[in-house]
Amino acid sequence: MAEPDSRVTLDMAASLDGFIARRDGRADWMETSDVFEGGDALDRATIEAFLTTIDCYVMGSHTYETALHFEAQGLGWSYGNKPVFVLTRRDLTRTRDSVVFHSGDLATFVDGCLRPRFRSIWVVGGAEVCLECLRLGLANEVRYSILPILIGEGITFFGKLERDIALHLVEAKAYRSGMVDLRYQVRGQRDETDRV
Repeated sequence: MAEPDSRVTLDMAASLDGFIARRDGRADWMETSDVFEGGDALDRATIEAFLTTIDCYVMGSHTYETALHFEAQGLGWSYGNKPVFVLTRRDLTRTRDSVVFHSGDLATFVDGCLRPRFRSIWVVGGAEVCLECLRLGLANEVRYSILPILIGEGITFFGKLERDIALHLVEAKAYRSGMVDLRYQVRGQRDETDRV
């Protein structure tokens, strides 16, 4: 039986022109230098308090490799000690006990394995994993952080959808870094009447 309040959130940062990475997968453009005086401050304590609300992370193999690359550069492991489920059919290096590799049917995995155990499930990439969650009706909400930069080309967040997916804007915030964070509820699938 699923956790009654279990939610699957798709979370992604993108350039203003809708790219989550360059064509070669690099995300070197994410450190921007914009300052928006009217925006909210985003300090370490606020971020750490927010991260405690996430129970587990789900990602594709390329996102996992990007996280390992950031860690090797001295930027740390972004996911703390929370369980990290990496969706892959490739043989990857497991660097910590909190990482679990999974291959198989995504809907069965989310509904049969994750929802019964976790309330707050965050899908943090990549684009193919997020797109499949939308196609299968697994996502409850989309969090989309837009950074103040245009990169011209790259990998898009949503890719090609076969049908419209209606969303409901729940929250919009602007930060001093120039980033805008949008939070949408996915309508017509799970929790349609929920307007949290």
